[in-house]
Amino acid sequence: MNPTAWFTSILLFTALTLVLTAVAPAGSPLFIARFVFAFAFVSFFPGYCLVNLLFSGRNKLSLTEETVLSVALSFSIVGLTGLALGLSSVGLGFQSISLSLSLIVLVLATVAYALKAKKVREKQ
Repeated sequence: MNPTAWFTSILLFTALTLVLTAVAPAGSPLFIARFVFAFAFVSFFPGYCLVNLLFSGRNKLSLTEETVLSVALSFSIVGLTGLALGLSSVGLGFQSISLSLSLIVLVLATVAYALKAKKVREKQ
């Protein structure tokens, strides 16, 4: 996938997840979309961005390996983020978790994008 398209899709999914979790009330039909997007965001995207960062220039992973690593690393990242927030003065709240995970995903995606774009430029 084109690095720009990959990065744009990560940004759009993150923004859509933040908007849905902030605005969708509990009784509306959007609540199901909110749950699906939030679950995918928490259980897949932090690890997916980290896998793309770690394996951007090295051996290619199969789809199964990439998916399993993404889920496992996501749960590790989310757990460590929760631990850090719980021990800090910020505390463990809905907004702090949402913003910190979004920040982690955006930082990892930005660094992975930079490495992918550099690799594409070097091939040309």
